[in-house]
Amino acid sequence: MTDKISRRDFLKMAGVGAATTAVLTGCGPAARYVEREPYTTMPEYTYSGRSTYYATACRECAAGCGLVARTMQGRALKVEGNRNNPVNLGKTCPRGQATLHGLYNPDRVHGPVSQKKRGSRDFKSLEWEAAIDMIVDTLKKTDPGEIAFLMGLAPDHLFDLVSDLAAAIGAPAPLRFGALAMFEARGTLSQAAKNLFGELALPFFDIANTEVTLSFGANFLETWLSPVSYTRGYSKMRKGNTNGGRGYLVQFEARMSQTAAAADEWIPARPGTEGLVAQALGKLVAEQRGDIIPHAFDVDVAKAAETSGVAEETLRNLAGLVAVAGRTVAIPGGAALGQSNGLETAEAILTLNIYLGNTGQPGGVYLSPVAPLSEKDHNPASVFGIAALVERMESGKIKTLFVHGINPVFEFPKSLGFEQALTGVPQVISFATFPDETAVLADYLLPDHHGLESWGYQRVVTGTGNAAISGAQPVVVPYYDTRSTVDILLAAAEKMGGKVASVLSFADEVEFIQSKLADLVEESDGFFSAPEVNTFLASFQQFGGWWKTTDSLGVPENDDALTRTLKIPAAEFEGKGEFHFLPFVSPILGEAGANKPWLQEVPDPTTTVTWNTWVEINPVTARELDIKDDDIVRIVTESGSIEAAVYLYPAIRPDTVAVPFGQGHTAYGRYAQGRGANPADVLGLNFNAAGDLSYAAMKVRVEKTGKKHTLARLESRMGVYGLDEEY
Repeated sequence: MTDKISRRDFLKMAGVGAATTAVLTGCGPAARYVEREPYTTMPEYTYSGRSTYYATACRECAAGCGLVARTMQGRALKVEGNRNNPVNLGKTCPRGQATLHGLYNPDRVHGPVSQKKRGSRDFKSLEWEAAIDMIVDTLKKTDPGEIAFLMGLAPDHLFDLVSDLAAAIGAPAPLRFGALAMFEARGTLSQAAKNLFGELALPFFDIANTEVTLSFGANFLETWLSPVSYTRGYSKMRKGNTNGGRGYLVQFEARMSQTAAAADEWIPARPGTEGLVAQALGKLVAEQRGDIIPHAFDVDVAKAAETSGVAEETLRNLAGLVAVAGRTVAIPGGAALGQSNGLETAEAILTLNIYLGNTGQPGGVYLSPVAPLSEKDHNPASVFGIAALVERMESGKIKTLFVHGINPVFEFPKSLGFEQALTGVPQVISFATFPDETAVLADYLLPDHHGLESWGYQRVVTGTGNAAISGAQPVVVPYYDTRSTVDILLAAAEKMGGKVASVLSFADEVEFIQSKLADLVEESDGFFSAPEVNTFLASFQQFGGWWKTTDSLGVPENDDALTRTLKIPAAEFEGKGEFHFLPFVSPILGEAGANKPWLQEVPDPTTTVTWNTWVEINPVTARELDIKDDDIVRIVTESGSIEAAVYLYPAIRPDTVAVPFGQGHTAYGRYAQGRGANPADVLGLNFNAAGDLSYAAMKVRVEKTGKKHTLARLESRMGVYGLDEEY
């Protein structure tokens, strides 16, 4: 950081009025020069018993929600949603609420360290200058083509800086990825939009203004894309839209998720048949409306019903509902796209929207706005792209790997071979805030600040009709000897000199951010305006970001989708097991919440289980296998096996077993380590046509182990479904 000055000198420099207000609310471009003291030594403008509030961005996922943090005497006490931010409009999810448990986590990395033997966890402290010199030496001596940057899912300011750095040294562009993108099948959905509408963009589904919502595997009330935003839309739909009627939700998926539990109808279609169901519905709606049946829906309805396991009568009743509804939207997502035919399924469901005439209409389908400052390719990598990186690592073509914002050893399927490939990389540098599985296998661990201690911005990829960028600022002084990754790389660039220093000639992180945001100053349709960049940055920090006030949604266009023949190949399943395997992201833990005790203690919405992993098995199936609640079973695939306790769950297909993703850590701190199992460890390595992993296209065996473990759950031991003996 730049040298600190006193508040008195700052006020002389900045003037009075707006600048004074800025510093009192933690805002303003010069606020970075004022040290935010911990509660032991309070600055003169902090009064005992009075709170100070800071607008910032939530870093718990890539949705880009806005937060307002309440602090008192230098301590962060509570966060709530930022009412101004168009993504969440003042709301948060459990992970956003629990972000304080990351800030105060006792297992945070306190400063830069190295280890001679990877995995030994025998860390030796480093000085920051020595760490920066190591990076300079690495960048100078390593062939640029042999350097790789692997980053998290969020398209943020750090991604922009690393992109500029990679271009300056001639290295490959950084890769962004995260387990959520895999389970959302984000790449498949974007590719389907490109195939149909000509743009590689995430569709936006206007649930708030529709009458009937057909969701095919998209658990939008939990973890899918932008769950807080879609939950707000769902709430509005339920309250009634312009026609005054209460909205109707139908969920197609093999197990009852939290989203399905909130639906009017849960229809447990056989995995891999969701696209066929969409085609059958399109044909039946056309028949009931008296329309010419589009070629895209040229299917045998009776055969589709038999194949999908959905009764033909159910399909006809649902088609009747859609036929008379003024507005219907169909959403493809999640496990429905995580199949070998996932891309074709997504195209079939989007084609159903085209037939219903809702593209670009209220209550229908749009294309998400292009986020501000999106001059680069901000699409995350597919699993296929990550597999290519692993192949380069295995072949010795990667000499140095930088990792930030992602825990690939935990998040990637074990069959991908990332952990093994890591041993072939001579130098691994992690910037993790916590000692996760990847960090303990790195040579150097240079901890970044926690999100509530950090500056930054993050593009909002979807979830709102406004083109938006969320802003972050420190709400407290950093508690440990951590350092911003941007500041580390800027310091390294300065020492390197030459082209790199000229491209990244910024004094610190805030100056870099300001240089990027300068492009928005002249925008006339923003939430606020400013005559120059310093004033703009002050407002940016005060409001927690910048967004357009006008609707920026794109209108999907396709003239031939209904006339072309749409063939959906039968889903192919890996393995010779008897049961479909459905891994799903824990709606509470997400992919990285297991180290927060608040989240561990929150009961799962459908099973009420806490602090562990469970296997959902239908009671009918369990009776046939002589399995009871809390029996530990082994889930076996060709890629491996995991063990977990059974939860008898009537709301799942008898031919399907499901396991939540989020537990099973071998590192990551005391609250996460040694708890539960990781379903990614048994996933195969098959891809769909979009390059996404067909993670839901697995067949598994279920084996009894003879062991038992009583799951901690909020419901009584009898449970809401009765005793085991009653099945």
